[in-house]
Amino acid sequence: MKYRFLVTALLLLAVLMTACAPQATPTAEPTPVETEVMEEPTATALPEPTATAEPAPQTIVDIAVADGRFTTLVAAVQAAGLVDALSADGPLTVFAPTDDAFAALPEGTVEALLADIPTLTNILLYHVVEGKVMAADVVGLTSATTLLGEDVTVTVEGDTVKINDATVIITDIEASNGVIHVIDTVLLPPQKPSADIVDTAIADGRFTTLVTALEAAGLVDALKAEGPFTVFAPTDDAFAALPAGTIEALLADIPTLSNILLYHVVEGKVMAADVVGLASATTLLGEDVTVTVEGDTVKINDATVIITDIETTNGVIHVIDAVLLPPTPDVMLETDIVDTAIADGRFTTLVAALEAAGLVDALKAEGPFTVFAPTDDAFAALPAGTIEALLADIPTLTNILLYHVVDGKVLAADVVNLTSATTLFGEDVTITVEDGVVKINDATVIITDIVTTNGVIHVIDTVLLPPTN
Repeated sequence: MKYRFLVTALLLLAVLMTACAPQATPTAEPTPVETEVMEEPTATALPEPTATAEPAPQTIVDIAVADGRFTTLVAAVQAAGLVDALSADGPLTVFAPTDDAFAALPEGTVEALLADIPTLTNILLYHVVEGKVMAADVVGLTSATTLLGEDVTVTVEGDTVKINDATVIITDIEASNGVIHVIDTVLLPPQKPSADIVDTAIADGRFTTLVTALEAAGLVDALKAEGPFTVFAPTDDAFAALPAGTIEALLADIPTLSNILLYHVVEGKVMAADVVGLASATTLLGEDVTVTVEGDTVKINDATVIITDIETTNGVIHVIDAVLLPPTPDVMLETDIVDTAIADGRFTTLVAALEAAGLVDALKAEGPFTVFAPTDDAFAALPAGTIEALLADIPTLTNILLYHVVDGKVLAADVVNLTSATTLFGEDVTITVEDGVVKINDATVIITDIVTTNGVIHVIDTVLLPPTN
């Protein structure tokens, strides 16, 4: 009984303790979905990226329009109706002048070209080469044929590349139909000649004396013929540099004038690039002119070529700064020294002095003699009254005249190798050569080798006065 009571008491106590204890919150069993979330979080879906549109390919014209430095070029291309041609597949290479390049043309040129579509078109086509020629390829060329059919020259000096005279300032602007190289100068194609040699000389305006001489010598028709001819054309300044009275004397002596003019003409069309490869050239006179090249200077005899390659329909003109005087072979003059001087017309004072001094017969003798002959202008340059005083003082006049004569026939080729020569007066004259100019004492030799039957005359511009003992 006693044990039963104890067990019962313990059971009651356990029940009470259980009832008084805090109740645990029941944990819900996770659902299958929740279990999935707990095990692996779901990724947030991102929006698909929007595709960026590829820029439309730009043609040569599109790039030129968008660039802003080629407004004049674009206007010209539009005016010439070449937009479609320069937007076609190509490929093409364009040497594109900037607005500054067009602005550098003479005033009114752009306006005149926009009013002359054929010429404008030719100029634009002269800037375009077929094919895509990148800068790395351009520098390996010496020329390139344009769509005009004419070549441009390509020169490379250090880092500078030139197309004709234009400098390439930007390279390799690639377009969908080719490439643009930017240049600083407008390229002007060579103009096709429309006039013959004579008409070209007349139109130029710098050759009025030459044209007058051609007309006087009756050579106009000859130089208007089919040819071709190469003319070394002296300017008016070149003729003006001849001694006073020379032109008038030549216009009165047609055979000599014709010879001189023919000495300026070579058969065939010899361009400057070929001239520099020559040592001489045979003229229509049958005498050769010498060609010398020193650096960039080209000389025909003693004349410098100052302008080259003026093309005409029947040849080419090269401009020179001095009149060419041909050598005079013996066969051309069948008179002695005195008669030659009389016939020439530039030595009237000299002839009068020879007659007064009684030296005519001496200088008509067999000889041979070399005479340094002063022109009438040379005598006129003496102080006033000198000639009259000399004509009244025959011994002094005779000494002066003999001081102009050397025994023997000394041609110009020999004179230039001398430093002095003994005259018939018994006194020496000094000879100096500087830059092709030959001087006898202080007198300049202006014409050489007038060959006569008994010697040779060299024309001088000053009277030689012998030393006074």
